[in-house]
Amino acid sequence: MRKQTAGSGGGNRGTVKRILRYVRPYSGLVALSLLLSVLTVALTLYVPILTGRGVDAIVGEGQVDFTGLLAVIAAIAVSVAVTSAAQWIMNHINNKITYRIVRDLRVQAFNRLQELPLSYVDRHPAGDLISRIITDIDQFSDGLLLGFTQLFTGIATIGGTILFMLSINPWITLVVVVLSPLSFVVADFISKKSFAMFRKQSEARGELTGFTNEMLGGIKVVQAFNHQEKASQQFDEINQRLSEYSLKATFFSSITNPATRFMYSAIYAGVAIAGGFFTMAGNITVGQLSSFLSYTNQYTKPFNDITSVLTEFQNSIASAARVFELLDEPTAPAEPADAVTLENPAGRVRLEHVDFSYTPEAPLIQDLNLSVVPGQRIAIVGPTGCGKTTLINLLMRFYDVQGGSIQVDGHDIREITRKSLRTSYGMVLQETWLRSASIRDNIAYGRPDATEEEIVDAAKKAHAHSFITRMPEGYDTVIAEGGGNLSQGQKQLLCIARIMLCHPPLLILDEATSSIDTMTELRIQRAFETLMRGRTSFIVAHRLSTIQNADQILVMNQGRIIEQGTHAELLAKGGFYANLYNSQFAAEE
Repeated sequence: MRKQTAGSGGGNRGTVKRILRYVRPYSGLVALSLLLSVLTVALTLYVPILTGRGVDAIVGEGQVDFTGLLAVIAAIAVSVAVTSAAQWIMNHINNKITYRIVRDLRVQAFNRLQELPLSYVDRHPAGDLISRIITDIDQFSDGLLLGFTQLFTGIATIGGTILFMLSINPWITLVVVVLSPLSFVVADFISKKSFAMFRKQSEARGELTGFTNEMLGGIKVVQAFNHQEKASQQFDEINQRLSEYSLKATFFSSITNPATRFMYSAIYAGVAIAGGFFTMAGNITVGQLSSFLSYTNQYTKPFNDITSVLTEFQNSIASAARVFELLDEPTAPAEPADAVTLENPAGRVRLEHVDFSYTPEAPLIQDLNLSVVPGQRIAIVGPTGCGKTTLINLLMRFYDVQGGSIQVDGHDIREITRKSLRTSYGMVLQETWLRSASIRDNIAYGRPDATEEEIVDAAKKAHAHSFITRMPEGYDTVIAEGGGNLSQGQKQLLCIARIMLCHPPLLILDEATSSIDTMTELRIQRAFETLMRGRTSFIVAHRLSTIQNADQILVMNQGRIIEQGTHAELLAKGGFYANLYNSQFAAEE
């Protein structure tokens, strides 16, 4: 059973507790912000007292206490100046706290993504993961910043106004205190409704981001198959759901402010009426009543701010919950404390009774056995879906076997550090990946300390040097995102050069020359011959003409090795491989 996350089963209360844990390292700054908030509120609330004294200093025509009035005006000016400075410093501190928390959370989310097993990444669209790390954390940032800037000040203002009102008249203050809880009841009811909609809004936003990313990544295929209208319909459907969730979330949240404003207007009216009676009875002065009405207005304003913050905070909590779901995902199994570090492995690989399936109901690899001696070239062939690429994923430990074991130099790969295991392999895949960086940096990706001569030599061996020198900036040419300014064949050559530079003891070539023209492929094959000499190599190929020199050819079908031998031996058997080879040869003819 999947672990219950704070964002789902634990509700927003559990999410808020986790948010507070991220705030804890900055408790010193939070305390300073609270102190400045109290200072700001105290000075702000002191101004109505001064205003009331100023009103009382104006007794009537010709009876103005100018000396007292000037002192009041000076005190108000000083209070306003100090308040402004304190607010500026407090906002700066709040910004620092918020963006440092967001920085920490985003780094932690990205690092967790690096630690998650490949199975998790395969199950989730890239756009949804991007949305969690970028968009959802931005939404969380907005709500957190509002919380620091308005929530603290609002709470302090409410407490301060009650104390000042009590100092003027406890009975009128009682009217305010008795009527106030009604606004909390209304706000709490609405916030619970809005949270569910904000969560669905975040999920739909992530789905829309994922779909858009997917369509843009394959825009040529979409247009080639005239799929634009269908893609637009799918986009409209997701966008419509996002619009509906957003509208409902906004509807519920927008009710909060008018409802609470109505309650606060009722409170203000009650205070005015009660204060009028007390003034006529001589219990308070006109200046004190004006101060009291000013406090009532200041008392209700934070409630409006807080309810607005709570509405935005619901959106923030919903977004944070999605990020916490990512952080709660179990990472790849930890390496044992005594994990072996491979150093200069000989390249002996052994598979014993290996079982693996992506889903329990669809078994793929069952009871697979293989023994490879150092320096052997093992070719893996078979129909699509037979388990060739899956076997490569198991060798690299992108997935763990579910039965049996895979050993390198006598060590179970689950007892070997992942770094040393994967460093021992050089892998060239059919699907190329290049960074948005210079050609030099891409070739040196596995060896950042490589010299210029070594980089150029690797490019020459991969037959990439000639086209690189024709680029506008040569080896300094910056590759566009996804290699958009290179042909598929050029990208493949750079990936091969990257492996040529590393000189790994074991090689995996998964359709490594599939995107290269025939003449270049012949040259690359000769380069691979040099590279593979003395190294254990696993070669996945569909074109059987490229693997005729392999020491062993494994013929896979439905996750099993059904035939094994050299090219000549398998042809002589006249079995599955011979039929596969003859059909391909006939097609080529």
